[in-house]
Amino acid sequence: MATDQLSAVFGALADPTRRAILERLVRGEATVGELGAPFAMSQPAISRHLKVLEQAGLISRSRKATMRLSHLEAAPLRAATSWLEFYREHWEQRYDRLGEVLAELSDTEET
Repeated sequence: MATDQLSAVFGALADPTRRAILERLVRGEATVGELGAPFAMSQPAISRHLKVLEQAGLISRSRKATMRLSHLEAAPLRAATSWLEFYREHWEQRYDRLGEVLAELSDTEET
C-alpha cells in the first residue's frame, strides 16, 4: 500500500462518524439517508464523510435507479492491518526481550 493511501486510510478512520459508517456497511450496501439516519447531522455533512471514505478507498459508490449506494471496500483495511501487524510483532519482540533482561537483572540481584 502506498504511504499516501495508508495516510488517507488512517485519516479516514480517525473520525468516529466515519468508523460508524464503515461498521454499518459491513452489513451491506446503504444509501446516504440510511447511513446518515443515526447521526444528528445534515445529508451534505454525511456526504462529505462518504467522500473522505471514498478517497481513502474504503468505500465505493454506485447508482441503482435514483439511489446512490455505498459499498464497503475491505482491501485498504487489510493493508492497514498488515502494516499495524508488522509493528505489533516488533513491539512484542521488544517486550519479550525486556522481560528477559529484567529476569536476568532480578537473578543477578538475588545472588
